[in-house]
Amino acid sequence: MRIAIFTDTYAPEINGVALTLRRYTDYLEKQGIEYRLFAPTVNKQPSSFPQVERLNSIPFLLYRDLRFAIPNTTQIKQILDTFQPTLIHIATPFNVGLYGLHYGKKHNIPMIASYHTHFDNYLDYYSLSFLKKWLWKYMYWFHSPFEKVYVPTTTTRDKLLAKQLHPDISVWGRGVDRHVFSPKKRMKDFFKDHYGIQAKKIILYVGRMSPEKDIDIVLESYYSLAEHVREDTHLVMVGDGPLYRTLSQQHQENITWTGFLEGEQLARVYASSDVFLFPSPTETFGNVVLEALASGLPVIGANAGGVKNLVENEKRGFLCEQKNSKAFAQKTTLLLENQSLRNSFSSEARLFAETLSWNEIFGQFVGSFYEVLKRKKLNSAIA
Repeated sequence: MRIAIFTDTYAPEINGVALTLRRYTDYLEKQGIEYRLFAPTVNKQPSSFPQVERLNSIPFLLYRDLRFAIPNTTQIKQILDTFQPTLIHIATPFNVGLYGLHYGKKHNIPMIASYHTHFDNYLDYYSLSFLKKWLWKYMYWFHSPFEKVYVPTTTTRDKLLAKQLHPDISVWGRGVDRHVFSPKKRMKDFFKDHYGIQAKKIILYVGRMSPEKDIDIVLESYYSLAEHVREDTHLVMVGDGPLYRTLSQQHQENITWTGFLEGEQLARVYASSDVFLFPSPTETFGNVVLEALASGLPVIGANAGGVKNLVENEKRGFLCEQKNSKAFAQKTTLLLENQSLRNSFSSEARLFAETLSWNEIFGQFVGSFYEVLKRKKLNSAIA
């Protein structure tokens, strides 16, 4: 099996799609499965991996941190003609993905798609809701030639089945590195020593600082806490994005903005916090939620999107009505003031994360490709 992968985002970019695809290609290499991945350039740096083909790109107008590829179609065709893929995997439905779709249709190569982002939900946050009808028309057209579409959660699958996006939709789940993200990384005076925070309790948010993450609800929820709760509690905001500079300047009292963190420092931040607050309703999965759970951190999340599949209400945390900052504040208070409840949720969170092995998930994912190829071959023979 030789897989050609087309995506508009890939490591070293920092987002759930890029990081998942990097783990995916790492798995393919370990299994000795040949692949070529096509992705936009990042910071004009050439790829250091021979299997990764970087395409010229410019910043995306509406989202400056994303890249808009300008593919050299002749070059891509030459690479693909030499590689002769037996399966095409398209991870994003934009410029790079469009070329992969064109090549696969022209050469009758079996194609699969992975669906990672609810772009229709994003439009609401950028005053572009009027484009939803046209977006869905495009998504129907784009996904119709695929043998199968993969999604991160059952919630996302249910949404796409209701939309009749494709008749064959399967769940490709996500895992977490349980050695990196672990309750064992907790340090009693971590925030005092590293950030000068004196408060006894830490509320944590990790994620992109952008409108679709409902950052305003994080702040409103914190400000809605009763005075006696807030005076001994500190909010730590981890991440970067278009709202970072403005919000970090406007909201400073008892709030620390760390910027982007990764590796051991991020693991310590998770494990040393008390509550993870994540009100984003637009997630197809929620990688940071799983990292928090693996760190033994109870999660208070929105009862929407992929987070619903990770946070079992009143067992690993709480699910609140989206955008209801009072509900988020109420559940945050309950957890902060009830140590035994936090401990119970923490244990359940870790137990759940321990069931999600990347190797098993990728094994099932790649294993299903053979069924796709077999079915395609059978259908072609019948035709």
